Amino acid sequence: MGLRLKFNLVLIVVFLAGFAAAGLVSRQLLQENAREEVIRDARLMMEAAISVRTYTVEQVRPHLIQMMDEVFLPQTVPAFAATEATNHLRKKYKEYSYKEATLNPTNPRNRTLDWEADVVNRFRNYADVKEVVAERASSTGRSLFIAHPIQISNPACLQCHSTPAAAPPSMLKIYGEANGFGWKHNEIVGAQVVTVPMEVPLRNADRAFTTFMASLAAVFVAVFIVLNIMLSWLIVRPIRKMSESADKISTGEFGEPEFNEKGGDEVAVLGSSFNRMRRSLEKAMQMIGDQ
Repeated sequence: MGLRLKFNLVLIVVFLAGFAAAGLVSRQLLQENAREEVIRDARLMMEAAISVRTYTVEQVRPHLIQMMDEVFLPQTVPAFAATEATNHLRKKYKEYSYKEATLNPTNPRNRTLDWEADVVNRFRNYADVKEVVAERASSTGRSLFIAHPIQISNPACLQCHSTPAAAPPSMLKIYGEANGFGWKHNEIVGAQVVTVPMEVPLRNADRAFTTFMASLAAVFVAVFIVLNIMLSWLIVRPIRKMSESADKISTGEFGEPEFNEKGGDEVAVLGSSFNRMRRSLEKAMQMIGDQ
C-alpha cells in the first residue's frame, strides 16, 4: 500500500465521519429552526385573534349593545369577530386556521372535533396548563397547533350563556335554546386553537440541508484534489526520485545529479542528507578502486 493510498484512505475516513456528524447536527438544527418558525407564525396569529377579541369588547360592543334587544348582532361577540377576521386571512393562506373550539357552543361551527375536545378537557383537568403546543396530521399534511383555554372570567358573558331565559330574545331567534347554555363563571368551556402548516418550513429546511451537504461534499472534493496534488508534487515525487536514485547508486551508478537542497522543509533536509551519503559512498568506492 503506497503512501498516497494510505493518505487518501485516512482522509476519506475522516471526511465520512465528519460528514455524518455534520449532517446529523445540521439536520436536527434546521428541523428545530423550522419548527420554531412555525411556532412564531402560530403565536402571531393567536395574538392577532386576541387583539380582535379585545378590540371588539372595548370598541365595538359598547356601541351596539343597546340594539341587542331588537336585533342580535354577532359582530358584538368577540369569538365571532376573531373567527371572521382570521377567515379573511384564510382566503390567501388556506392552510392556516383559527377556531374557538367549544364543547357546548352557541354557534355550531365552533363545536369541538374529537382531537379538539381532548385539548379542551386537558385544560379543564389541569388548571396549571395554559398552553398546548403539538403536531398532528391533517388533510393538508403535517401541521402544528397552539391552543389556549377559553375561560369565563367575565360575568357579562353569562348573560348569553347561563340560561335561555337570561339570553337576548334576538339571539334565541337565530341560534335557538338548545346550545350554548349552562356555562359557569371561571369554567373552561373551550380553547382557542391556531393551526399552522409545517410543510413549507420543513421543505425549506430539507432544501437548506441538501444544499449544505452538497456544498460540504464539493469542498471536500476540492480539498481532496488540492491535497493530492500537493502530496504528489511535494512528497511523493521527490521521494520517488530519491528511491530511483538510490537503486542506481546501489549498483555503482553515480551519474545521477544531486537533489536540490533549497528550502527548509523535511524533504529538503532529507535530500541534503541523501546527497552527503551519496558523496561519501562515491568517495569510498573510489578509495576501494584505487587500492
